[in-house]
Amino acid sequence: MIKRIIAALLLSVAPAHAGCADLEDTCKTEMGEYHIALPDGVDTPPALLFLHGAGGNGKGALRMKAALDRGYAVIGPNGLKRPNSRFGPGWSFHPARPQQRDEIAFIRDVIADAADTHGIDADRILLGGFSIGGSMVSYMACDAPDLAAAYAPVAGSFWRPHPDMQACQGPVKLLHTHGWKDKTVPLEGRPVSVADIQQGDVFYAMQIWRETNGCTGMRADTFEITERFWHRKWETCDTGALEFVMHQGAHGIPRGWTDMALDWFEGLDG
Repeated sequence: MIKRIIAALLLSVAPAHAGCADLEDTCKTEMGEYHIALPDGVDTPPALLFLHGAGGNGKGALRMKAALDRGYAVIGPNGLKRPNSRFGPGWSFHPARPQQRDEIAFIRDVIADAADTHGIDADRILLGGFSIGGSMVSYMACDAPDLAAAYAPVAGSFWRPHPDMQACQGPVKLLHTHGWKDKTVPLEGRPVSVADIQQGDVFYAMQIWRETNGCTGMRADTFEITERFWHRKWETCDTGALEFVMHQGAHGIPRGWTDMALDWFEGLDG
């Protein structure tokens, strides 16, 4: 009897949504839902917040165990299913298409809730995303550069018509990763007939980012080939940080991406 009373008292003082850190549970905000996994033994951890691709859900981000092992929280928000779409949940990423939700406001809501409820450091967030999630990250970086400390889209970028060269709201710290053999979101883009829209050109997107950050040269300043990645980095810029990474694979998150991206993120403070 005493044990049951103590257990009830502990539950009564537990913080709201505390149970949603469990892998099977979903955290809820006024604008939507997200999943979160927390590292062991870390107070106020930084976070890798990752947006899923079309048809996915935020729970998939929790498979990024490398981030947890490095002391990061992993946050996976859920996109919304677009009516009459065969692709499942996604993001209102394209400026010219109907918006189901203010996605920037939603991510701000997720960050605030995760900070209040789970104690993450809202000032140390790497916002990444895959495919359409990567496109959403690119538009967020352009429209709200203060949303996260840095941005890391994978296999997703701007769509046509591209933003104007002067459209982005401020400098960014951005790492774009793309597969050399990607046919789903090719580096040059392609028409998507089901929606009568066209994917953008990643090389042109990098020109937009160079303009946004005030980079003096079109050509990258440094080049590096590692075991899995080819790095192109612009260092002669007014502000921000900009790196373009390719890998030999197709449309996917390449093996080793999490550690590579977090190495880059942590190096920004150096």
